Amino acid sequence: MPAAAYSGAGDADTLAKAGGDKHMASSHLAQRNQNHSYRMPSEIPDPSEDDKEPFVEVDPLGRFGRYSDLLGSGAVKKVYRAFDQREGIDVAWNQVRLRNFSSDPSVIIRLHSEIELLKTLKHDNIIVLYHVWKDADKNTLNFITEACASNLREYRKKHRHVSIKAIKKWSRQILKGLDYLHTHEPCIIHRDLNCSNIFINGNVGKVKIGDLGLATIVGKSHAAHSLLGTPEYMAPELYEENYTELVDIYSFGMCLLEMDTLEIPYSECDNLVKIYKKVTSGVMPQAMKKVSDPELKVFIERCIGQPRMRPSAAQLLQDSFISDGIDLDENDL
Repeated sequence: MPAAAYSGAGDADTLAKAGGDKHMASSHLAQRNQNHSYRMPSEIPDPSEDDKEPFVEVDPLGRFGRYSDLLGSGAVKKVYRAFDQREGIDVAWNQVRLRNFSSDPSVIIRLHSEIELLKTLKHDNIIVLYHVWKDADKNTLNFITEACASNLREYRKKHRHVSIKAIKKWSRQILKGLDYLHTHEPCIIHRDLNCSNIFINGNVGKVKIGDLGLATIVGKSHAAHSLLGTPEYMAPELYEENYTELVDIYSFGMCLLEMDTLEIPYSECDNLVKIYKKVTSGVMPQAMKKVSDPELKVFIERCIGQPRMRPSAAQLLQDSFISDGIDLDENDL
């Protein structure tokens, strides 16, 4: 093999020219390689099984592997880092503990069928859902979604000074995602929209709605009756367990409040009972006092108003506040 095939190949000749003794130079080079435990590329062994990053569990088809790294967690599910071995990409492994629903097996069956439908959703502002299955042994419902680097809450905390123009662009994309869900046949209600499950690709400003595992599919009446969600973002009618897709508009308004103020709504409350009392009695979060832009404040108030007065996502997309002062292309980026 020619000397140039490995690192430092010309060192022997260089030393020979300097010292006039090529044999001495070669000995010096051999000693240096020995000191550095040098190996030719063909001699480098493959990593042993002990060196490889182990999967904690693998899906039944053997395509997705879950690591132990926790990306996030909520009241109902946990999200882990995972890998799609077929496509060679990072993904997110969402896991729901079903013990909370053990008393009613029909709920589990319905939840599973609903997520199966969510797999068919295709929209630029909706996180892709790849696969879902139930693990009977561990009593978990698992679903694999597209992985995103940062959620909007984390991203906003890192970038504390953003313009109202940026907030408008993010909001428009969220509303387009909600409009897609709400006008889908059948209608899909997210039910747990908050800044921790809205994701952003910071390089291009692309925003996507995620955490669709708790979404519900409703019929022509657009009415749902299950009590699920994050209390600080839940519309008052959701607590009454009789609501429509407009609960997502309320949650969007609370997300917009957090985007502007960097404060989670009703953070002044130290327990869920206090949040419930304020929400159901129509008391605004104290964070509303921190909204400095008067037009933004009016827009948020429209979103979190009474259900009969609350606009749809399509109507909000036509609001002058969302479109004024920003340049839009077809992707709203």
